[in-house]
Amino acid sequence: MSDGWQWDSSLFRGSAAHYARGRLPYAPGFAEALAETLGLDGTGRLLDVGCGPGIVLLPMAPYVAEAVGVDPDTDMLAEAERQAGRRGVTNARWVAARAEDLPAGLGEFRVVVFAQSFHWTERDRVAATVREMLAPDGAFVHLSELKNPPTAPPPPSVPPPYDRIAALVRRRLGPVRRAGQGLLVDGTPGREDLVLERAGFAHVRRLVVPAGQVVDRTADDLVAWAFSRSDSAPHLFGDELPDFERDLRALLRESSPDGRFAERLPATEIMIWGPPRRD
Repeated sequence: MSDGWQWDSSLFRGSAAHYARGRLPYAPGFAEALAETLGLDGTGRLLDVGCGPGIVLLPMAPYVAEAVGVDPDTDMLAEAERQAGRRGVTNARWVAARAEDLPAGLGEFRVVVFAQSFHWTERDRVAATVREMLAPDGAFVHLSELKNPPTAPPPPSVPPPYDRIAALVRRRLGPVRRAGQGLLVDGTPGREDLVLERAGFAHVRRLVVPAGQVVDRTADDLVAWAFSRSDSAPHLFGDELPDFERDLRALLRESSPDGRFAERLPATEIMIWGPPRRD
């Protein structure tokens, strides 16, 4: 991450309860597509690093013998366990730890997944550790939304006013993106490919799972979206949290008086590295 920011335990404090509702899901069928590409057959083990409330792990669990979710936020893990119970997932377990704590005695895995979480880690160190945790035919997997310009939903739908929400957050919290108790002065790092090459990974494959369906959203969904983010997590506002939520809801009423919004679900991009080279 940026030299202006260091990880701390407050990064997503208070966000767990809002995450599943606020975040758009990954493309329908992403789990089936990834399982088919990797040849997952219900055996082997999967590790989801920075698993949050289980958004990726729970759909992937049927394709492996055991799925392990690691996250430093115990509220996220509690929500993940609750969601697992609701979905009847019995082969998942949850470990409170940072990526930098790996291997943490967790053993060997067929798949290690980072779903938009790798950038929060000490990437070179974590990539090298993960390489040693993978089975000989294992894969390092990174999931993210496909960064294409969004396509507007059909009229008369009102798209979420994300730019105006971001401007409101900046007015409250300052012009530089917050992250925990620090600032992301230089933004979010990229070029995972170079990091993984340094760690000895090869044979990268790119899988795109299409989407584009129109998803209906309510004002409550968009408030949850704001509070699910690290740069507008509830704790950042302190005593001004009620004032921020009041202003946010007023902004949403102004954008759509009936409190209804719509947007198109983005495609999911899955980058797969492996098997790793063995020196």
